[in-house]
Amino acid sequence: MRYGTGMAASPRFNPLLRAGKPQGMASSAVGTAAPVFRPGLEGVPATQSAICDIDGLQGKLTYRGYEVGSLATNSSFLETAYLLIWGELPTAAELQAFESEVQMHRRVSFRIRDMMKSFPSGGHPMDALQASAASLGLFYSRRALDSPDYIAAAVVRLIAKIPTMVAAFQLIRKGQDPIQPRDDLAYAANFLYMLTEREPDPLAARIFDACLILHAEHSLNASTFSARVTASTLTDPYAVVASAVGTLAGPLHGGANEDVLEMLEQIGTEDQVEPWLDRAIAQKQKIMGFGHREYKVKDPRAVILQKLAEELFDQFGHDPLYDLARKLESVAAERLGPKGIYPNVDFYSGLVYRKLGIPEDLFTPLFAIARTAGWLAHWKEQLGANRIYRPTQIYTGHAERQWVPQGAR
Repeated sequence: MRYGTGMAASPRFNPLLRAGKPQGMASSAVGTAAPVFRPGLEGVPATQSAICDIDGLQGKLTYRGYEVGSLATNSSFLETAYLLIWGELPTAAELQAFESEVQMHRRVSFRIRDMMKSFPSGGHPMDALQASAASLGLFYSRRALDSPDYIAAAVVRLIAKIPTMVAAFQLIRKGQDPIQPRDDLAYAANFLYMLTEREPDPLAARIFDACLILHAEHSLNASTFSARVTASTLTDPYAVVASAVGTLAGPLHGGANEDVLEMLEQIGTEDQVEPWLDRAIAQKQKIMGFGHREYKVKDPRAVILQKLAEELFDQFGHDPLYDLARKLESVAAERLGPKGIYPNVDFYSGLVYRKLGIPEDLFTPLFAIARTAGWLAHWKEQLGANRIYRPTQIYTGHAERQWVPQGAR
């Protein structure tokens, strides 16, 4: 058996044989009542999914029924990615085969590296990633969406190559050649190595791997919705991921963790937290890293990330911005807690990445590395019972008008 487009398959890595086709998505009857406009589609079901569940009142997040904290503690990112995409935790043999395939396909074509060298050094890494992810479709253009081998091959390529492209652009924009992946390093450790050419501390690698798990999936957020809409056209998976990357780049979605650090630096000292927050509330200013459309309590991922940050600080030294963050969370709980506004995943993730020595404008590309697993899970699920997305609109423009010649306007 082969994967399609020339990719040799491991005899053990054939998850479709065990997991079966993805669950179908039942269609609902269209009502006859007048349509109701809901800005941002808030509360409007757009699909059915078996991938992820969020309990915003209890602060619970599960992947395929497994609580995210349990996965972050006990699993690895690649094992979690397998779970999300194929629906079940892999056996030891299946995981080993999947890890081997990902390891084998980490490298990217020299043509992609040459293309990246032509990007402006001042460009944002998310823009570079979107272009690079889309370019993969040129190299693997065969579109066989009914082929399990093609689907498995695309999953491996994207999960394997996205981190390599992120690390490559980071070095290229500094005038350096990209560092080749190391086959003896696990997924998270290899990415950190490609950024620095230094083998990371085992604790740093483990914590970064846990961060990838926490960011891997989160239901039908903006980028995932974008991925499913693009997937519904039956385009190639590389275009699906590229469209999701473009959506994730916005500051209201994936870019907020950069803004959290900037906000904390603007506050400056702990004695300025209360007056700063009071001014921000009075001016109706968005408090970066606070509030989530799904959660009315503290984001469970923020709880875990705070603990991960403390582990890093214990071993590698304290970050004074963490004290500011804790003070801001405490004061905000009094002012904003009654409104259901608490820290979200972005509030502490930037502090973790900062301690790992990662540049701030790479924070969102790290999000994309992790969320590629969730995007691919939704891509595969969408293919299982596809219908192209075509929502309606409520027209608010002019009634029918008559043409007026230019001289009479």
